[in-house]
Amino acid sequence: MSVTDSVTADAPGAGDLRRPGVTRPARRRRRAGSTAGSRAALWLLAPGGVLTAAVIVVPFAVAIVMSLLDLDQYTFRQWLSAPFIGIGNYVEALTKTNLLHGIWVSGSAAVVATLVALPLGVAAALTTHLPFRGRALVRSLYLIPYVLPAFVVGIIWRIILQPDGVANHGLAGLGIDGGLWLNGPKSYLALLLVQAWSSWPLIYLLTLSGLQSVDDSLHEAAALDGAEWLAKLRYVIFPLLRGPVSLAVIISLLHMFNSFTLPFVMFGVPSPQDVEVLPVLTYVESFQNLRFGLSAAMAVISLVLILVPLLVYLRTVRLDTQEASA
Repeated sequence: MSVTDSVTADAPGAGDLRRPGVTRPARRRRRAGSTAGSRAALWLLAPGGVLTAAVIVVPFAVAIVMSLLDLDQYTFRQWLSAPFIGIGNYVEALTKTNLLHGIWVSGSAAVVATLVALPLGVAAALTTHLPFRGRALVRSLYLIPYVLPAFVVGIIWRIILQPDGVANHGLAGLGIDGGLWLNGPKSYLALLLVQAWSSWPLIYLLTLSGLQSVDDSLHEAAALDGAEWLAKLRYVIFPLLRGPVSLAVIISLLHMFNSFTLPFVMFGVPSPQDVEVLPVLTYVESFQNLRFGLSAAMAVISLVLILVPLLVYLRTVRLDTQEASA
């Protein structure tokens, strides 16, 4: 073998010239390891993906199919062969039912109750943020409305708001006639009261988690600058709580907008017109009127309405993250 052939045999390849010190077998092993790691990650994600498909994707697809069929008590057994009516159920839901009224009641009650619960939750988090004797007990008491099942909360408040219940007896002692809370115009006020009472601990929890994540150096810097308590709260604490509080507000809105158990237990069926919320209307169409296709269309509309504030929040968080990383 000539000298030229020897030099050519020992010369590095084109890939080796691009990455000195790394041979082709090493790159192949690295690529194989990366592929194996990706496959392992996919296998780890597979159980969650299957569960998501079984719990969310499949029921949602079935609901969409049902909403496009004339499905009722007569065609339910052979529902796959039920007459296809397209968007007929959606048109009927928007024009011939109380759907729009239910959307207004659910949406307005969720917004007002959240606005009432927001300052309560933030104030409760501020009162239990700093250590004091008995703080664990106070924190536990604050969580009682949150840990009670909605069915229990509905029963308790239904008893309290009876015409001869505790609420009217207390108001009578102040010279106020309580009247009817579970029927008539005051039923809407009762719904707001109970929803705000049961939802403020969620805002409290998320706000408290945000307070605990604030770096102590910020408190020390504000104290060294001579900032008073209100000034520190406004310019240091509240800006850092925007993320947790926004998440708490979104979750509270979605939860109360889609609340079924609480109004169902408190007011029964048929509900007073002032508290005819969307989930109860959907229940009535499905399990009392047996219009399964129509109720599926109402459920799909409810899901779309729920996704709107969620997508707005996710978009806002994404923009904030991009600005922070820029």
